[in-house]
Amino acid sequence: MHFELAVPAPRNTKLALWRGFQKRCPACGEGRLFTHYIKAIDQCPACHEDLSHQKADDAPPYFTIMAVGHIVVPALLATEMIWHPPVWLHAVLWLPLTCLLTFDLLPRFKGMTIGLQWALRMHGFGGETPAPEKAL
Repeated sequence: MHFELAVPAPRNTKLALWRGFQKRCPACGEGRLFTHYIKAIDQCPACHEDLSHQKADDAPPYFTIMAVGHIVVPALLATEMIWHPPVWLHAVLWLPLTCLLTFDLLPRFKGMTIGLQWALRMHGFGGETPAPEKAL
């Protein structure tokens, strides 16, 4: 007897990440990925891909904090070193910028996380039925 395992075709990871960044379905790029701000859909309205498997958890907030921090902190320090503005001006500049960047990037990073999971066939995105979790 000879057995062969069927290896599924690889998915384009870069394209899935880009589609997630655009808050679109990683499979087709047409359907919206979220029903609300960061509430992911269970199924793509365009291609009907099952997206209920996604487990973004704490990754998107972590990536958002890292990105916003790497944008705002150097800009704040450069502004302070060059112009020495008063503290109230720093607050007027950097607090709104931090909030706007955070609110814009959080759903994008969540979309990218879902896209990566889809592309790598993680958490049930490969078509297989996930094994039930064992109780300790």
